[in-house]
Amino acid sequence: MSANIETLDATATQIQETTGIDESLMPTTAKGRTVRAKDYIFMWIGDGVNLGNMTLGASVIVAGVATLNIFQTILAAIIAIGIISTVFALNDRLGYKEGIPYVVQLRMSFGIKGTIISSLLRGIPAIVWYGIQSWIGGTALNEIAKIVTGGTFDNVVVCFVVLQLVQIVLSLFGFHAIKWVETVASIIFMLALIYVFGILLSSHSAEIAQNWVQSKGSWGLPFFGLIMVFLGNYAGIFVSAADYSRELKTGMSNAKRGSLYFIPITLAYGFVIVIGAMLASVTGVTNPAKALPMIIDNPYISLGVSAFIVVGVIATNMVANIIPPAYVITLLTKLKYKASVTITGLLALGAFPWVLIQESSAKGLNMFILIYSAFLGPVIAILLVEYYILRKQKVDVADLYDENGSFAGFNPAGLIAMFIGAGAAFLLVDLAWIIGVVVAGISYYLLSKYAFKDSSFKKGTIFEK
Repeated sequence: MSANIETLDATATQIQETTGIDESLMPTTAKGRTVRAKDYIFMWIGDGVNLGNMTLGASVIVAGVATLNIFQTILAAIIAIGIISTVFALNDRLGYKEGIPYVVQLRMSFGIKGTIISSLLRGIPAIVWYGIQSWIGGTALNEIAKIVTGGTFDNVVVCFVVLQLVQIVLSLFGFHAIKWVETVASIIFMLALIYVFGILLSSHSAEIAQNWVQSKGSWGLPFFGLIMVFLGNYAGIFVSAADYSRELKTGMSNAKRGSLYFIPITLAYGFVIVIGAMLASVTGVTNPAKALPMIIDNPYISLGVSAFIVVGVIATNMVANIIPPAYVITLLTKLKYKASVTITGLLALGAFPWVLIQESSAKGLNMFILIYSAFLGPVIAILLVEYYILRKQKVDVADLYDENGSFAGFNPAGLIAMFIGAGAAFLLVDLAWIIGVVVAGISYYLLSKYAFKDSSFKKGTIFEK
């Protein structure tokens, strides 16, 4: 283990001395890794307990009618969580072993210039979700302001901007801020969810049973479509798994790291989806920030619920929607990390989240997820084929940072395979993610083997001459 740590630190030192890249994108040294297993679990609980996931759970109720019943919803969630945890554990390994971020990992399959295209496919959806989450949080913050001021203040836009500025300030502290925010938030979240779950069961069980539990639902396309939406919701996160695993302390086995995804995602993601469906079946409202106060009459409890929503939004954005696009901006603009996270927050202000979160936009939001996951599915497939099949888990990390090395320019095989996979996914958008994964993975292997025979990207692979 000590030999691995020495190699890790030596590689980081070499890259730092020979490149002008911002330090936030350089390999994380063993000493720089401060996230423990406990911190990691809290981080993913904090990320899973969010209003976006609750809204997806609520999406099974359309105009008061359940498209899936309780058993179909839970089974779809279990299948999705199993796939999510597996992909996370597979794709986090390079970042964990070598300490590199996602935008550098992409160079392995797409090339230094080709990474511009593939990295934007992760960065843009994250910024949109950043805005959506913040708008939901702004709605909740406005509820708090109305209660505190006795109704004299009522301005969601102002609350949205204030919340966004707070998140920009917190994000300036990077992963160090994430640890303490997520640890505190995840404990509060689970306690609050248990409380809401109890109210729904004790006071609204009849409506839930009639509108959701006893519904006929469907085992057809709506069932598999919901799995794809759930996967699409996490597609951006597990494709950039290296951004998180590079912060984990060294010495953890692959099995242990896998459990650090499965346990918290099951606890948080599964619970939130169920509560979202229960809320929608009772209130008919898909925006949880509005639905939660409707089932709680006590203004003080409503204040607490709204505060829970605000903290949940901050926790989710800190993990999923700030760090990855900030790395993309740093890579593309050569700006420092703090400038990049500030720009990320300002871009989220202009994402028009107030339009996306409307009741009439619920189907549009699901379609947005499916469309970008049609591209992210192929990206994750290409990365996994590259690392596990073509390179047998052996990558020259220093070469990834060399502007004139074997990864310079574009890798046509990676870009073509990505577009082939996305094109196939659009043939049946409800199953976009899985179709894109299969088609792109096969296409990338065949293109790498049979096409572009003089490509420098074959160096270090099983197809190197």
